[in-house]
Amino acid sequence: MTQNHKSLTIGWLYPTLMNVYGDIGNVKVLQKICEWRGIETKIINLNVGFDYKLLTTCNLLLMGGAQDRQQEIVAKDLFSKKENLKHLIENGIPGLYVCGAYQFLGNYYKKSDGQIIKGLGIFDLYTQNLENTRLIGNIIASSELFDKLIGFENHGGKTYLGKNIKPLGKVIKGFGNNGNDQTEGAIYKNSIGTYLHGPILPKNPKLADFLIQKALENKYKTKIELKKIDNQYEKEARLIIAKKLKVTI
Repeated sequence: MTQNHKSLTIGWLYPTLMNVYGDIGNVKVLQKICEWRGIETKIINLNVGFDYKLLTTCNLLLMGGAQDRQQEIVAKDLFSKKENLKHLIENGIPGLYVCGAYQFLGNYYKKSDGQIIKGLGIFDLYTQNLENTRLIGNIIASSELFDKLIGFENHGGKTYLGKNIKPLGKVIKGFGNNGNDQTEGAIYKNSIGTYLHGPILPKNPKLADFLIQKALENKYKTKIELKKIDNQYEKEARLIIAKKLKVTI
C-alpha cells in the first residue's frame, strides 16, 4: 500500500524543556518529508502536566535532551505516565529518544556524587556519570538497519546496555554509549535511543524513513511502501562529515 491520503500524529514530549541541542530539527524534518510524500502530519506538544490520554492519539513519539535541572522537572511528570508510555513502546509505536530522553528510558542514572536517579525501566540499560567528564564530537556508527549513522554527541553520562536490548550501531569514529564498548544507542521494538544530536534526522534520512514507515504500518495495520524523495543535500552533508573524520561511506 502507498502512503496516499495518509496522516500521522506526532507527539513531541516536553518541547519547552527537552530541546537543548536543537532537537526541534527532528520534528521539522519529519513534517517536511511527510509533506513531500503527501502525508498529513499533526504535531502535539506534550508539555509538563499533559493529559496521559493524549499519548494514545500519537502514532510517533519524539523526545530530546536537556540539562539536569530540566530533566528533574520532566522526570516527576513523566513517571506519572510511565505505564502509558511503556504500553505504547511495547506495542510498536515508533519513537526517537535523544540523550536525556534515552537515559530516562533506562533503569537508572548514577550521578558523579553517587546519587541514583531511578529511570522508567522500559529499556534494559543504565547510565552513570562517575568521572564528571563529557564525550563530545562528531560521530559515525555502522548500523545494520541504517547503514552509517552520522551525528554529533555531547554527553556526560555513559550508558551500558543489558541483555534484553540491542545497540543501534557500532562506533567507527567517536565515543557512542560509553566510549569503551563501541556501541551507540539502542533499539527496542520500534523505539530508538541515541546520543546523536545535530539533530540526527537531517543527516540520516534512512532513520527518518524508518520512523515514518513504522508509524504508518502500525496505524493502518498494513505494509507501507514510502515514495522515494531526493536526498542529495543530505548525502552531501554526510560526505563532508565523513571526509573530515576520514571514514568512507
